[in-house]
Amino acid sequence: QVQLVESGGGLVQAGGSLRLSCVASGRTSSMYFMGWFRQAPGKEREFAAAINWIGGSTYYADSVKGRFTISRDISKNTLYLQMSSLKPEDTAVYYCAGKRDRGGDYRTVWRYDAWGQGTQVTVSS
Repeated sequence: QVQLVESGGGLVQAGGSLRLSCVASGRTSSMYFMGWFRQAPGKEREFAAAINWIGGSTYYADSVKGRFTISRDISKNTLYLQMSSLKPEDTAVYYCAGKRDRGGDYRTVWRYDAWGQGTQVTVSS
């Protein structure tokens, strides 16, 4: 099993930046993709960004492309999400997730096998 713990959320003004971190423990070698999802109040959880854990290829939702950057430090078993030019509509609980399977859509919530507890990001206007 893999355990994921996020940190770095908080309150920021529109246009500001935040960096989220996710520390993974356990069988991290079993994860093929790692991703960030977010869930705003009253809405479904949605894909934000993903990274091929070993290869490093990155993927983004259109809503965050050009503003968010996903990265990882394999030596520290840590996943990051650098968020810039934040907007009030980015307000959500952000979740770190791990996906074992190489196949399947990396944007799909149910294809992920491990989840963190989430960290709140609030962007004020």
